[in-house]
Amino acid sequence: MKTIRERVKRITTAAASALIGASLLAGCGNTEPATAQTPADTTGDTIVDATDAATDAVKQDAPAEKVTLKIGASVTPHAELLREVAPILEEQGITLEIIELEDVVTPNTGVADGSLDANFFQHVPFLDSFNAENGTDLVSIGATHYEPFGLYAGKSDDLANIADGAVVGVPNNATNEARALLLLQQEGIITLKEGADITATIADIEENPHNIDIKEIAPEQLVRSLPDLDFAIINGNYALEGGLKVKDALAVENADGVAAQTYKNVVVTKAENKDNPALVKLVEALQSQEIQDYINNTYEGAVVPVQ
Repeated sequence: MKTIRERVKRITTAAASALIGASLLAGCGNTEPATAQTPADTTGDTIVDATDAATDAVKQDAPAEKVTLKIGASVTPHAELLREVAPILEEQGITLEIIELEDVVTPNTGVADGSLDANFFQHVPFLDSFNAENGTDLVSIGATHYEPFGLYAGKSDDLANIADGAVVGVPNNATNEARALLLLQQEGIITLKEGADITATIADIEENPHNIDIKEIAPEQLVRSLPDLDFAIINGNYALEGGLKVKDALAVENADGVAAQTYKNVVVTKAENKDNPALVKLVEALQSQEIQDYINNTYEGAVVPVQ
């Protein structure tokens, strides 16, 4: 016993001391036969091995280094969803710094210049268009939900009897304008040229029997522009922010249409960061059943989880 006590003095970690104490108790009070431990075998190597094992155990149980992610997001529903996942990620050592942005340019330029780690506000066609126009290499790292476009009443509320020359507001960016035109075609208000789909423009309108006047307006301005328009086709997130409900829309994109399959909202970062473990955890949290249930219980069909 004296030899072991002398060697214990040279052990400085608490974990090793605890293990040695346990060994002493086992040697003095355990009635079960020892497997391979005799006084002759207690050379010091056994104690060092035990110390290393204890240290490794402590390292394995230690929390990972904390990480902070700066995420640019539109206010509704994206920032709201990020606030819901924040406690989930905090338990994994990841803190979210949510930067609410109301335009559709700053979130991408922020990721491109490194002031944001990622953003959460857009769908893939918009991302592809931004990359092509700006020479950037931003990538989607996961889809989360779909926000149905709605056609909302302004000065008029009767789609069946549209006045000649009725003014219809649509988003002024290419991908969302195409989406609005597809909704107008879905409702029989216009007809697009054959083959015109998610790349459609006003130039692709083949038939316009009501001679509707299509006004291109910044998407974040469409709700406040409604009083000056007969109708407006509005992104789901901006409709929510403006107090509109999808159930009150005069028309909504078909759930099985091209839009529902194409315009899923995604988390976006630089290509070089696509495998960042913290960002991977963020996407997993946003896709979790807990967040899907939150979406279904909160947004009344204005936001639909990706299945």
